[in-house]
Amino acid sequence: MDRLISLEPSNLLAIRIEPGQKCYGVLTLRNVMYTMPVAFRIQAMNKTRYTIKPQSGIISPLATLTIEITYHLPPGSFLPDTFPHCEDAFLLHSVVVPGASIKDPTSNFDAVPPDWFTAKKKQVFIDSGIKIMFVGSQVLAQLVADGAMDEIREVLEHVERQSRSGSTPLEAAAGAGEALIVELLLARRASAERSESSTWGPIHLAAGGGHLEVLRLLLLKGANVDALTKDARKGEVRTILKLIENGAAINGRDQHGWTALHRAAFKGKIDAVRALLDKGIDIDAKDEDGYTALHCAVESGHADVIELLVKKGADVEARTNKGVTALQIAESLHYVGITRVLIHSGAAKDGVMQVAAPVHLPFGKSMSGTEVEKAIKKRPPRARALKGSFDRSMALAVL
Repeated sequence: MDRLISLEPSNLLAIRIEPGQKCYGVLTLRNVMYTMPVAFRIQAMNKTRYTIKPQSGIISPLATLTIEITYHLPPGSFLPDTFPHCEDAFLLHSVVVPGASIKDPTSNFDAVPPDWFTAKKKQVFIDSGIKIMFVGSQVLAQLVADGAMDEIREVLEHVERQSRSGSTPLEAAAGAGEALIVELLLARRASAERSESSTWGPIHLAAGGGHLEVLRLLLLKGANVDALTKDARKGEVRTILKLIENGAAINGRDQHGWTALHRAAFKGKIDAVRALLDKGIDIDAKDEDGYTALHCAVESGHADVIELLVKKGADVEARTNKGVTALQIAESLHYVGITRVLIHSGAAKDGVMQVAAPVHLPFGKSMSGTEVEKAIKKRPPRARALKGSFDRSMALAVL
């Protein structure tokens, strides 16, 4: 027998480096003895750089124990001195301890007498096979910037497809215009969506940097067409045009059925609205609730966008799934100027302010026209607010 403890899943420990987080990895020790408990002790040769918990303990026969190894970055540095591999060494001492009782496993952590591991008394096994690999978004982003293809391939074998925080490897590669690395990451099913902590997603970074080959790869691999709606929301006209020129579906929809025109109209991005209309987007496309871009512009009070939409032929009589017109929304919200624009554009004044018959609104129960005004202001939140309804303080569902 050459060892008492096996290392799982392997002797290679991946330590994740993330900004603002503890840098650590976990390793499982398994006692391979069938009948005897085994005591262990792990020592880092560079004791100032690593903290090990627990550093020693007793493992029951065939049982396992997970240890945590924390790496302390050099002062003022965001990356280790060398990565992804390093030469830091560890020594794992193990010894059979017949008759050792383990009533409470936690009481045995870091409580093994040092003299148990002296070769004079017992046969002590010493394993120096533990190796360190640094992974995480910081490491991969730097490898992408360096164009280190072999190291990227190796690290990807030991990490999740997306980092817990920070820019993803695909975002870093797209922004740098590294088409080969982008292709490699996409082949490993890297997500083409924007990560939570990033301002721009891969497709936006590629388009903004003019990296057309990267943009083509992202679109061919099915980058979400609602990326166009995200740029429409921000009014990024140049990026919108570049995405369309490189194959983005102009009438592509997000998970709520909104097109880029819905987004731009709701946010009042008139230049983006004009660009999309000039490119032939469906001006009367409806979302899952039957809202058109005109409904969205009226709801958020953007008179200039409304004037452009009606001038370009938007259907002023279009109704939502519950029969509400843009004029009814404008009157209910007391948008006098917008109401006048819609009436001058041919909207029939038969909505909420004129009729006493029940009106079916998309945000509540049936009610008479005199009740609608109060209902809009006091209605409870509903699912549609997640993608941008009257509650304009709420974050959009697709960012």
